[in-house]
Amino acid sequence: MQQDLKRQASRNAMDDSIETLLKPPPAPATASLRCSEPQQPRDNWGNSLEFLMSCIALSVGLGNVWRFPFTALENGGGAFLIPYLVVLLLVGKPIYYMEMLLGQFSSRGIVQVFDLAPLMRGVGYAQLLSLAVLATYYAAIMALTLRYFFDSFATLLPWSYCRDEWGSGCVSAAGQQQHHLQFGQNFSSSTQLYLQRIVLNETETLEQGIGYPSGNLSLMLALSWLTVTLIIIRGVRSSGKASYVLALFPYVVMLILLVRALSLPGAYNGVMYFLTPQWDKLLEPVVWYNAVTQVFFSLAICFGVIIMYSSYNRFGHNIYRDAHIVTGLDTFTSLLSGVIIFGILGKLAHESGTKDIASVVKAGPGLAFISYPEAIAKFKLMPQVFSLLFFLMLFLLGVGSNVGMVSCIMSVLKDRFVHTKLWLIVLCISLLGFLVGLLYITPGGQHIVTLLDFHGVTFVSLVAAIFELIAVGWVYVTPLVMIVILVYTLCSMRPLSYNGQVLPLPYRVFGWCLSGLITGQLLYWACYAIHQQPAGSLGMRIRQAMRPLADWGPLEAKQLQDYQLFRAKKAASARPKDRRGLYHSFVDHILS
Repeated sequence: MQQDLKRQASRNAMDDSIETLLKPPPAPATASLRCSEPQQPRDNWGNSLEFLMSCIALSVGLGNVWRFPFTALENGGGAFLIPYLVVLLLVGKPIYYMEMLLGQFSSRGIVQVFDLAPLMRGVGYAQLLSLAVLATYYAAIMALTLRYFFDSFATLLPWSYCRDEWGSGCVSAAGQQQHHLQFGQNFSSSTQLYLQRIVLNETETLEQGIGYPSGNLSLMLALSWLTVTLIIIRGVRSSGKASYVLALFPYVVMLILLVRALSLPGAYNGVMYFLTPQWDKLLEPVVWYNAVTQVFFSLAICFGVIIMYSSYNRFGHNIYRDAHIVTGLDTFTSLLSGVIIFGILGKLAHESGTKDIASVVKAGPGLAFISYPEAIAKFKLMPQVFSLLFFLMLFLLGVGSNVGMVSCIMSVLKDRFVHTKLWLIVLCISLLGFLVGLLYITPGGQHIVTLLDFHGVTFVSLVAAIFELIAVGWVYVTPLVMIVILVYTLCSMRPLSYNGQVLPLPYRVFGWCLSGLITGQLLYWACYAIHQQPAGSLGMRIRQAMRPLADWGPLEAKQLQDYQLFRAKKAASARPKDRRGLYHSFVDHILS
């Protein structure tokens, strides 16, 4: 009888604990961190396939076709594949799945998802600002693809032949050489000179400033932003329908280019250079750093877009399957584009009589506008048709990624200003993005892209990712790996340069100020969350700011109640914490 009474008392105590934990707490000061406007029902995808196609269109984009080949070229070709695949398995896939879980579970966007730890809300704002920088220069790249698309209607592709003013160092892409190259003379392909001197009117340094925007590219930039605006003007209801074309059409063109690239003489040497590892490169930490940033850029993780997309899912959607599909397809596309690019580089090396694949074309953002047009110019049958298809594909890849980025920014503003018309928010974002994008289509625009790509995207996204993972789980191997890479990068950093020219000091100072502004969001919002806590010691305020808000969890009331009940039962049945020290706490956290 005495034992029964003890068990009954224990059950009553547990029930009382659960009831206490489930009782709505008094509104904490951190509630002011949330939107003061009442929440409206969120949109949902028309079906689960729209979500999958949108994720494919986002992650499989210019990061694969434009960035991956020249990143591999800069890091030793095949040597880059090993750290890339290792980082993909240890960093890319886990984070991608984690972000899908966060978005679908909470039905919150990039900023509000950090209601799970208000101290870390600055991570959301840092990712938002980084995303804004990325979206602006992505649109500028889309403008370049449109310029080439319309140039493809010419009777003779304008980059396929040399012009007299380019001198004797020009090699015709179509094989109709107009000048005889002398032994030891430096040469450039007509595609490279066309990009640098006709399309970009590129300046070698920024000593005289960046110049004025190109009128032709300004029109293309406006068309790029207009396309994005029309797709997202109705939110996921319109972008989801467009995702089918944005995700599937590029593969048709890539397969055509693959067949053509592999049929070129010298292509085998180029592909083998891409696939053969150079083992000594694996000892260079900068290669691993570039692998991490490439995975981030390619999968679009730690920018908040995956969280935003999955927040429009139904609660029970199978995102485990979708995460594997998207990350696997992304890797396949990167390898496919690498084979195509290096097959073409092998052909260029064959023509120039060299075995050094890396010396054929300078790596950089313009690689996709040099090597791909080079291959198209060699087509004997209807090169204009292939050119139109290719640059339409490239444009759609850019649209698919930019739609996701701009939609993420739009969702944050819509959650904050719930009564503002969606079309007005989209219009304001597009107009501001167009004005900023004019910087990138000046003669010094590629220097600015290089500057902002590092200081506004690559560097700060790594810092934000570390704190995002700490916010979700304070002990995790992935942020430790990234911290080591980040520290090494800072210790071995050299002045930023483009085409061998170091950027002037004022531009580098601006770049670090931009990095400081974005990463400073972490400190500002952490201090703000601590300040908003009820009176108490600093330690108590910090601990309180690390706890989820009272309404953190699923959006639906019934699901939220079930989640809170689950947490309450777990807390009530948990054993008392061992106070033996940090080491034992660490071990218990890992093994529990």
